[in-house]
Amino acid sequence: FWLRMAHSVAAGERIILAAADAQQQLVGTVQLILDQPENQPQRADVAKLLVHEKARRKGAAMALMEALEAEARARDISVLVLDTSTGSGAETFYQRAGWQKVGEIPRYALMPDGAMTATSVFYKFL
Repeated sequence: FWLRMAHSVAAGERIILAAADAQQQLVGTVQLILDQPENQPQRADVAKLLVHEKARRKGAAMALMEALEAEARARDISVLVLDTSTGSGAETFYQRAGWQKVGEIPRYALMPDGAMTATSVFYKFL
């Protein structure tokens, strides 16, 4: 997975941001996917906001999202879109961070145990 992401970064299709703790240990990452259809140059997707459990509720996720939004603004991107597992803590986080929930898609993804889960779709105007 990460090798494919590295190739995508090298091709200019996405940006991967990382967060480190005071000991310079990686504690989080998020992706801004720039590769969009020609008729949507104002839009980007947000993917894989991942924060290590030891760093949760300490500001890493918010710092990553703020940095991601700054990267998007610098590229004249005004609409961000993402999806996350319905009912998850991430869903609550995005709502607190000013994202607007559009709706839910049932049976969208697999959980680690193989169970199907719905996803909630969000957008944010910059």
